[in-house]
Amino acid sequence: MKLGVIGGGAWGTALAQVAAAGERETLLWAFERDVVDAINGGHENPAFLPGVPLSPSIRATSDLDELKRCDSLLVVTPAQHMRAVLESVADCDKPLVLCAKGIEEKSGELLHRVAKEVCPKAAIAVLSGPTFAHEVAKGLPTAVTLAAEDPALAERLRDRIKQPTFRIYVSDDLAGAEIGGAVKNVLAIACGVVEGKGLGQNARAALIGRGFAEMTRFGLAFGARRETLAGLSGLGDLVLTCSSTSSRNYSLGVGIGEGRSAAELMANRKTVAEGAFTAPVLARLAKEKGVDMPIVEAVDALIAGRAGVDDVLGALLTRPPRAEGV
Repeated sequence: MKLGVIGGGAWGTALAQVAAAGERETLLWAFERDVVDAINGGHENPAFLPGVPLSPSIRATSDLDELKRCDSLLVVTPAQHMRAVLESVADCDKPLVLCAKGIEEKSGELLHRVAKEVCPKAAIAVLSGPTFAHEVAKGLPTAVTLAAEDPALAERLRDRIKQPTFRIYVSDDLAGAEIGGAVKNVLAIACGVVEGKGLGQNARAALIGRGFAEMTRFGLAFGARRETLAGLSGLGDLVLTCSSTSSRNYSLGVGIGEGRSAAELMANRKTVAEGAFTAPVLARLAKEKGVDMPIVEAVDALIAGRAGVDDVLGALLTRPPRAEGV
């Protein structure tokens, strides 16, 4: 199975590195011409993944038509651009593995449903879990969830992508795998605010615990399974991104906690903090469904500039007490 990767950012490049292990030819599409030239000319991606030597089996292109030669595509574009990119792919009937984490802002749809709208004949899978791109590209160990409605497809993809240091657990819960990855980005911003404000490790741990409760409530309301949310693509990814400045969402929250505005911080970024785009749609969907998500609502208010850090902290800390688990 020849794999193509759509998206030449850090995560797309890291997945191409995994796919190319064992000298297996892998095609990587990137929008940026300088990224294509750097990968083909020097086997590196200094723009998005500096300092990591890349396999010579990775070939980069800026021509989407070349993806016709691939048997399956890993789609690693930012969530808000995925629809437009797939609409530009001439042949998108082949299996698509969605590797971005987010919810489409305009439609409020999970990404596997967006992909099905654009490419109705394609089999869809979701790859998600605790994966900092630079660690994956260097071959450091991790484990992920690969969800597909067709178990046979999930197993074929697993067997093609897996490596000893890239362990894959299969599932058929696409909604659960996607919701975990989307919600944890928003909660990572909140944990970054805790760090930037200097509120301590106890506060961050409490926020992770209550944030996971919000993730679970939302996921169950939208068709996810509890065990998926408690697994690699939910709790596992949540712990990772709420604990390190290697997370773009966490580092955005740190800046907000230190007193800078979200607009200022995002204007100076080369990479996308998906949680900033997911927060408003997540808050909207939760309200429509009657799901209580006070941490998500607080992050939404911070990103939109409707409230300051002290305001949202005060609102959270003065909420009425409730029983654990609800």
